[in-house]
Amino acid sequence: MSGKVRIYFISGLGADRRVFRNLVFPTDFELMYLDWIVPLPDELLEDYAIRLAAGIDHTTPFYLIGLSMGGMMATEIAKKLNPIHTFLISSVPSYKQIPWYFKLAGKLKLQKMITARLIKQAKFIPTKLLGGKTPEERVLLKTLILDSDPVFMKWALTSILEWKNSDRPENLTHIHGNKDITLPIRYCKPDVIINAAGHFMVYANAEEISSYILQKINAFSNKAFH
Repeated sequence: MSGKVRIYFISGLGADRRVFRNLVFPTDFELMYLDWIVPLPDELLEDYAIRLAAGIDHTTPFYLIGLSMGGMMATEIAKKLNPIHTFLISSVPSYKQIPWYFKLAGKLKLQKMITARLIKQAKFIPTKLLGGKTPEERVLLKTLILDSDPVFMKWALTSILEWKNSDRPENLTHIHGNKDITLPIRYCKPDVIINAAGHFMVYANAEEISSYILQKINAFSNKAFH
């Protein structure tokens, strides 16, 4: 591998690239962000992911990092575009690892009861559930959700609850916190466990996560030169 190391990031539901700002990478890394696009009516998560992947130059080797819902998107993209390696943070690579009560909510179509107006109400925003511990983290989480498009949020909730992928791509590492309330670790099978970390660990535990990802990428780089 030569030149800059290119990484594409996909944020979580109700979030944007700001959630990654505490991650630290060397200056020879090229950090690219796949911002959310407008979903088509009744579009499946896997179809949306492929449209989102139009922002990736797959003629050049790249890494992929997906957070929460973005990890589900990254999984679908990895199945098609074969990145060097894919990292899932606070996410799951298969619908089988989504908690049963979310699946039940999807079958009952409970997400249809959530209105756009309700999404925008501050009282609805579960910052503690999403892993916000410090005042700074809670303010950022609340700001991210308030800045999000409620129509997109409604579509995203449905697409997650109806996601049916069971295939885990090769060259994938799933990083998860053992205090994640949103996607509890007892339902997951992560490769790397971050101790005492919640769903927002990409921000709160950014140093540890950055360090692990860099070690993994450096290992791939060393292999490429041998």
